Amino acid sequence: MMNRRDFLQQGATGAASLFLAPKIGWASAASSRAADSHIEVLFDEPLGTISPNIYGHFVENLSGVLYDGIWVGEKSPVPNISGLRKSLIEHMRKIKASVIRFPGGCFADSYDWRDGIGPADKRPRRTNFWAMGESEKAPASHRYDPNAVGTNEFAHFCKLIGADPYLAANVRSLPASAFQQWVEYCNSPEGSTTLADARAAAGYPEPFRVKYWGVGNESWGCGGEFTPQEHAVEFRRYSTWLPTYGDNLNLIASGPNTDEWSWTREFLEELLRKGQGELHRVYGIALHHYAWNLSRGKTQEWVAGKGDAVKFEPVDWYELLREGERMEGLVNGHWQVLSEFDPQHRVKLVVDEWGPWYRPGSEATPGDQLEQMPTLRDAVFSGMTLDIFNRNPEKVAMANCAQLINCLNSLYLAHQDRFVITPVGHVFELYASHQGGQSLRTVFSSPSLHYDRDGSPATFWGLRGSASLRDKNLTITAVNPSTSEPRLAEIALRGATIKEASMTFLSNADIHAHNTFDHRDAVIPQTKPLSVSQGALVVEFQPASVVALNIQLT
Repeated sequence: MMNRRDFLQQGATGAASLFLAPKIGWASAASSRAADSHIEVLFDEPLGTISPNIYGHFVENLSGVLYDGIWVGEKSPVPNISGLRKSLIEHMRKIKASVIRFPGGCFADSYDWRDGIGPADKRPRRTNFWAMGESEKAPASHRYDPNAVGTNEFAHFCKLIGADPYLAANVRSLPASAFQQWVEYCNSPEGSTTLADARAAAGYPEPFRVKYWGVGNESWGCGGEFTPQEHAVEFRRYSTWLPTYGDNLNLIASGPNTDEWSWTREFLEELLRKGQGELHRVYGIALHHYAWNLSRGKTQEWVAGKGDAVKFEPVDWYELLREGERMEGLVNGHWQVLSEFDPQHRVKLVVDEWGPWYRPGSEATPGDQLEQMPTLRDAVFSGMTLDIFNRNPEKVAMANCAQLINCLNSLYLAHQDRFVITPVGHVFELYASHQGGQSLRTVFSSPSLHYDRDGSPATFWGLRGSASLRDKNLTITAVNPSTSEPRLAEIALRGATIKEASMTFLSNADIHAHNTFDHRDAVIPQTKPLSVSQGALVVEFQPASVVALNIQLT
């Protein structure tokens, strides 16, 4: 039986409507029926500030992610900024991309950062971790890393879009001294060290001031096959002395695979063998969860359990969402384990890989390994996941959707001069206004939906979301997961008065709808201004929709 660990070892429009209805004489067709759902925003029950880093991203040198997706080269006819795809940079600025993780992923623990600095024509070529999964027809850059994109280029990419870099250190195959020197290369002041001089010689005299660092990646698997105790020992060793140059370094330990509670517990037990002060070394513990098994309990086999990205039945839609909904339980479960060792909750969760994972066959660029075509289903999945993070701001400090472009649950697809924003990318547009807002407890009451699960009845919740407040601007986001039933929700804002409002939504009558290079507008945001009058606030959520309500308060 092949599981994910074995796989990695082998390298392998419908419209939503919102209106303020008068107490009598509702004029629209929707208002002629009674609301079946209710949303209550409790302004006196704040949950915490939603870190912009929850809206983070993830890239590694995996097939078309880096070369063809992000990097086109300075001499390319494709519009670029210093070799980086210009259209990608422009849209990431629009969604206020906050933090980007690099170089992996499993690639990180085979990567030597020193290969990616210095003159580009002098950098060595190395066998990619993912090479064995590439076809013989794949570009050489997908099988053999040319190191055209290294620390300098990645840091420049982050600067262009206004994001923080989050670098994952190689614990499996490099010594702790190499990690220390990488920090020195990135952060030592101009003229202070030989590595600072090397950075300046490459055209970057000012330090990159990288503050987020992963100490290993998936150390339970491709990152070294460590036990949690072994990883704790390595974490202590790699973090024992690191130069800070006046800035705090936020170190993120390699954490559990989905619901491996024992990993979190045993890692902390071993870490604290040297005393409670060891917690001060840890900013966060990484949690990875992919929704992949759509077999309805028939198998746990890594390949056989997957479904198709585009060709699916409604039951597959619901099963994917059911697998994704596990995220809330994972966050709460690992948080509970953390509380046993860290009752003050200094250590946070960092969900630096999340998303659905399908079987191959839907690639926009044939041959791109692990690339899949995001549909409206993935937009609903992503909205649901971001809402989970928004509802748990005190627990989740950072999250990184896997991966940014030409891969799993990507925001973008690109090939040569072609570029398209996927439905997932548009969800990040809808949700951007949550960043930095105060999360408010919001109660969603809605009838459960019902579906057939291989001859047995199954249910799923009918409407969920999150709300946040920044100054006088309230954002409510929600998804209707039903493939066929709209929801009419009455919204109560306890302790606030509306001045004006608008809504932006994603939906389509076809649950398989997706954007392609030739048809880019199948699933795109639509925005409507809202007239505000006295009365109840009512929202109609069409089936299979993601909705953002932007409300300005008096």
